[in-house]
Amino acid sequence: MDFTFTEEQQAAVEAARAVFSGVAPDSVPSPALTPGAVAEDIDRRLWGELAGSDLLGLTLAEEYGGAGLDPVALCLVLRESAKVLARVPLLESCAVAMAVERYGERALAAELLPRAARGELVLTAAANGRTGHDPAERAVTVRPEGSAAAPSGWVLDGVQSAVPWAQAADRIAVPAHTGDGRSVLALVDPARAGVTLADQFSTSGERLAEVRLDSVRVAAHELIDAPGAWEWLRNLLTTGTCALALGLGERVLAMTAEYTGKREQFGFPVATFQAVAVQAADRYIDLRAMEVTLWQAAWRISTGAGGPLPAEGDIAVAKIWASDGVRRIVQTAQHLHGGFGADTDYPLHRFHAWAKQIELSLGPAAAHEEALGDLLAAHPLA
Repeated sequence: MDFTFTEEQQAAVEAARAVFSGVAPDSVPSPALTPGAVAEDIDRRLWGELAGSDLLGLTLAEEYGGAGLDPVALCLVLRESAKVLARVPLLESCAVAMAVERYGERALAAELLPRAARGELVLTAAANGRTGHDPAERAVTVRPEGSAAAPSGWVLDGVQSAVPWAQAADRIAVPAHTGDGRSVLALVDPARAGVTLADQFSTSGERLAEVRLDSVRVAAHELIDAPGAWEWLRNLLTTGTCALALGLGERVLAMTAEYTGKREQFGFPVATFQAVAVQAADRYIDLRAMEVTLWQAAWRISTGAGGPLPAEGDIAVAKIWASDGVRRIVQTAQHLHGGFGADTDYPLHRFHAWAKQIELSLGPAAAHEEALGDLLAAHPLA
């Protein structure tokens, strides 16, 4: 396999590193010491810098103010953002914008995408359903207003939980199901009548929201009913979360190498002890497996290339490694740091909290292994 990145993708990484170099992971209160949210809003200064560096429109067409790159480029930038625990909806906003461009009506794209690329509009997605375990599209119903064949608008009812950055968002992409069982995607303004946001909090101390929809009306062009739109967005959100897991894991392992290289016992750095080196080496193997499975999944989404299994198979493998791998990496890091790893003046515990949130977002590896098994049963390999 050749995972060489293009010049444009590498340029995006360099631009991202320049922006994120000024971000401190401990710029907000510790989630371990804060009973609610660590901050009321996203990092607006960073959001503005990302917009100024053209990273928010990275994957949009030039006509909307973008650079026309693919999901692989987005994952590369997300990987860098996770190394500094960037408190911005970069994944959600970019992924929803890409879905609007790919599947939405031209009027909706013209209305939202140029403003999203400039950072003037924040987008997010409701992907967790009512409980986090049921399909998100089953948590909300949608019915047409007026003629069913040519509706003048749509009405949504239901609840979506744990919606990231919802309080800061200008539009929430809400999956829903129609009376005939189709999955659609509605772009909902959280300020619209019938929308209620109730605070929830992530393991990492960020504000989430339970979004309740009571007869919420959206215009006809604000609903995307193209086949596969929600499934494509869900796959991109999942793959992007795997990219966050990879970046976070790389930063944590680097912190561990630096600490164990300086910490001495019996006159020698503990990094030279075989038991320490073997554990660190195992986590490095985890990272490389997380990396190769991530790029395979991102490549399938970017190109639409076929394979023995649908793209969901590659995404399931990436989720297996990301979910288990990021947990093993932070646990080993805590162990090798000793008591220092639990010091709230040291940022490792923040990465641990974010890693746990990523693991919870992806779900248990066993569930993904079961899904992969179902795909293998449905698509026997020759």
